[in-house]
Amino acid sequence: MRYNPDKHHRKSIRLKGYDYSRAGAYYVTICVQDRDMLLGKVVDGQIKLNEYGKMVAYTWNDLPNHHPHVCLDEFVIMPNHVHGVIIIDVGAGSVGAGSEPAPTKTKHKQHGLPEIIRQFKTFSARRINNIRQTSGIHVWQRNYFEHVIRNENELHRIQKYIIENPLNWDSDDENPHNTRTD
Repeated sequence: MRYNPDKHHRKSIRLKGYDYSRAGAYYVTICVQDRDMLLGKVVDGQIKLNEYGKMVAYTWNDLPNHHPHVCLDEFVIMPNHVHGVIIIDVGAGSVGAGSEPAPTKTKHKQHGLPEIIRQFKTFSARRINNIRQTSGIHVWQRNYFEHVIRNENELHRIQKYIIENPLNWDSDDENPHNTRTD
């Protein structure tokens, strides 16, 4: 396929000029390609992961092994998307975009949020495609949603949303079969 600038332009949805490798907490949402119900199903307000969803959970939980400056907070896998909180450089001692990074005590390169999410999407897609015996099939949509968490109140509100997400699946905008009547 030839490059067409009118069709193949990529507009960043990230905050212009923001350094996503700085210490802080980040809320992310990553959607499955075409919002396919690939990762499991919600039954009685609880997510029941299939083998693909379990691979996504494994890959998410493995991130700190590759990025020692990352701490994982609340996380949920839904049938066609995931929500999670990633805290970068927890040694800084405080949550939020205003935190300054702590001195690095390791020789590992400290990657920012885009690289961490790219790795998560790549590794989880590769593992899912191995299970499916497919190669190179897109698992995730091209981009992801991120929000810089600015304070403890915001963190608690987001944590609550993530925890309650399976309970609210019937009215979730991401649920193609939701039973909302508004």
